Amino acid sequence: MGKKYFVLGTIENSGLVKIIRIVFGVVCIAVAVFWLIFNIRSLKADGTLWITIIFLSGFGFYQIWSGLGMATRFIEINHETIRLKNNAILPPVIMRTDEIESIELLPLQIIFHLIPKKKLILRFGTTYYETNQTISDEIIGFAESKNIPFWITEEEM
Repeated sequence: MGKKYFVLGTIENSGLVKIIRIVFGVVCIAVAVFWLIFNIRSLKADGTLWITIIFLSGFGFYQIWSGLGMATRFIEINHETIRLKNNAILPPVIMRTDEIESIELLPLQIIFHLIPKKKLILRFGTTYYETNQTISDEIIGFAESKNIPFWITEEEM
């Protein structure tokens, strides 16, 4: 079984979009620094100034992070591990086969039951159903090859 990599959600990966994100992030941070310097000198520093500076700085850093490709959500299925990045900011979680107790597959989510009685939930969107099904099939194949118990739960409405 080779490495399988799936992007979760839609992400524009063209070089132009990455450059625009990075430039926009730098501009946001520059505006935040300008606001900080300009308004500190004029002694008009109040709560809204700090909220504006924090928001612009945070948004700018996120745009740079995204432009560098670090905010992409993904799941990667290897021979012995599953790497899951559910959050755009946090690092990916690496689950080894000996840490996975069982796997529960639902139509729009997969629940990994880990050994220290912990659950990790992968939620799917409803737009790209084919990708969701492919990921579920790969997880089933991984579980079967590693003798990890899994069950498929069908939700009825």
